[in-house]
Amino acid sequence: MASAGPSASLLGKLLETAGYRVEVRPDALVAVRSRDRRAVVILTAARSPAEVESLFPTESVRRTIVYDDEPGEAARTAAAERGIEVLDPSTLGPGLGEILLQPPAGAELSAVDQDRAGPLEPPFAIAPDAERTVKPRIDRSEAESLAGVDAPHYTLRLVPFFVAAYRVRPMAPDGSHGPVVRSLVAVNAVTRRSEIWADGERELIERLDEPHQRLSPQLGEAQVVPLALDTIRRHHTTHVDHTEQHNGALVIETRRVPPGSDDIRLGPFVLLYVPHWYFEGSQGRVVLDAVTGRRTVSAEPGGT
Repeated sequence: MASAGPSASLLGKLLETAGYRVEVRPDALVAVRSRDRRAVVILTAARSPAEVESLFPTESVRRTIVYDDEPGEAARTAAAERGIEVLDPSTLGPGLGEILLQPPAGAELSAVDQDRAGPLEPPFAIAPDAERTVKPRIDRSEAESLAGVDAPHYTLRLVPFFVAAYRVRPMAPDGSHGPVVRSLVAVNAVTRRSEIWADGERELIERLDEPHQRLSPQLGEAQVVPLALDTIRRHHTTHVDHTEQHNGALVIETRRVPPGSDDIRLGPFVLLYVPHWYFEGSQGRVVLDAVTGRRTVSAEPGGT
């Protein structure tokens, strides 16, 4: 058996000194350095790379897992398939030297990373065991009026959404990079539809007194990421004027230019439950978001 290496708390202190932001999680320390997009997960209990991968911020470029004992060939293979470096007590010494090395002076942040507001934290300050329910703003009578139908049957359902903060640097109409924008992206974990939320538009409550049903997520976080990125790109696509000379004539062509992958930073996701009113009447079903009042599709498997 390999000799024991430094304790997780000592490694955390070393990483903080080297410019990492260290967060204590169950059975792990997560250290992130935004300047060079390095992330290190120090495990205090045996976990597979597949379980650990979700702890890394999506914008991380170099990812490392530090085990307190030999993880085994299966774990090393799984980590290699995911592009994750593995260190154990026998390899921690030289590996730690590289991890603690400060980035070169020329390795400056890109504009999308130069955000005075700091790193992308999960939206809402939620304790792990807290109720993650969004407060409804529209009661049943108001929703019935907005729906415009005579609905003898109604149900309040809590629909699961994966929500993350993001930063994006869209193109300006003249083709240059515009200012960095911060917002929230929310992916419906049942219908796979996603949308952009305004920061501060929603608040959480611990308990919902109105009788309701809670739907279960049909997607995992790994499936949510590409859906969220696609929505961010579409939402922040810009019409850019491109001018060319053709046979002496000046031709202006307008192109739709989405932000590139280097212009988007997506933070960690949290699972929230958003209230929706379902009305069943003579005109069929109407579904309203109980926060915004907007009509939406049925958020249940096979719903339309």
